[in-house]
Amino acid sequence: MPIYLDHAATTPLRREALEAMLPYLTEHFGNASSSHGFGRRARAALDEAHEIVARALGAMPREVVFTSGGTEANNLAVKGAAWAGKARGHRVITSSVEHHSVGHAMRYLEKFGFEIVELPVDRYGRVDPDDVEAAITPKTILVSVMLANNEVGTIQPIAEIAARVRRHKGVLLHTDAVQAAPYLGIDVNALDVDLLTIAAHKFEGPKGAGALFVRHGTNILAQQQGGAQERYRRAGTEDVAGAVGMAVALELAVAERAATAPRMRGLRDSFAATVRSSEGVQETGHPGERLPGIASFVAPGLEGGAVTMALDLGGLACSTGSACVSGSNEVSHVLSAMGYPEEEARGALRFSLGRTTTAAEIAEAAEMVVRTLAHQREAAAVLRAQEMAALVRALAPGDATADHVGTEAPAG
Repeated sequence: MPIYLDHAATTPLRREALEAMLPYLTEHFGNASSSHGFGRRARAALDEAHEIVARALGAMPREVVFTSGGTEANNLAVKGAAWAGKARGHRVITSSVEHHSVGHAMRYLEKFGFEIVELPVDRYGRVDPDDVEAAITPKTILVSVMLANNEVGTIQPIAEIAARVRRHKGVLLHTDAVQAAPYLGIDVNALDVDLLTIAAHKFEGPKGAGALFVRHGTNILAQQQGGAQERYRRAGTEDVAGAVGMAVALELAVAERAATAPRMRGLRDSFAATVRSSEGVQETGHPGERLPGIASFVAPGLEGGAVTMALDLGGLACSTGSACVSGSNEVSHVLSAMGYPEEEARGALRFSLGRTTTAAEIAEAAEMVVRTLAHQREAAAVLRAQEMAALVRALAPGDATADHVGTEAPAG
């Protein structure tokens, strides 16, 4: 049976979420903005979903905005807060290891005169809270730092960052908690954030469903115009089935977290210890402050894409990093920011476990990875030897072919 170790990219939809969604895809198909019975039933389900998600985050239902996923929620947070605060300032602070949905939103804002300050990270991918405070000026309106990294699993000290931000009146704090939500306790009040993003498909909910926590009293500018849905913060007919599925999946993830996270951490640690035994392999990310299910490595001298392809052919699904750039020639911006040179970053490998991952799968996967890395190194050594031999032949003096080119007398 194939082994799936790419849960950081997406997770399977759990049956409980699917069963909760089905009625709102079939007989209870009403528009939640309609006033008749079909609409009222949909509205009731949507309201309940707001309540469930809010409870899981330690928020109030009116502080939850449903979106089409993490990318939209991050864009709404970053652009919405920036534009709403433009009259007061134009400086926005972020980190060098954010997901592209935040990083590219920042690049977009730069086109309109916003000043984007991208903070460095240490070798483990962590932002120094003191660097955040040092970067804040009277013109700063927003700080956006993710809760946990999607490539290497490093957890950021968000509560410490929040303590620094709160010393400066009017500066908002956003955190992308998409990767963290299934495995870390998320309490918006303990984290002391103004905006927080989650996405359903990271915790066995449906793809195309996400949510943004917007603390009551926080002003953001809607990024799409239309109706009054989501309290005028996100126009468009609501995906009732998606919201219901997300709520059910999140509620179950929170209820099971105390048992799931330690089990996954044990499996991850066992897997990582075996993979680290491979020649030249280095584990990336923070050794302690990291998500329980992500094991990330670099294998210098190898191409991560070639390794993942070989593993896929053997029945193991993993990745080189973020699924958003998979298949491109782009080197991980996260590893680059952490100080890895390009030749090492090209050997990136990410294995991410989920609730359904078993000990037997981990044992088999670890053995397969070690074997595949050894084969890849042997193949790379042979290729290098062949290339060197060809170069020597090409440069060797007195080459028979080269000596006789053009030496024959012309006919006649």
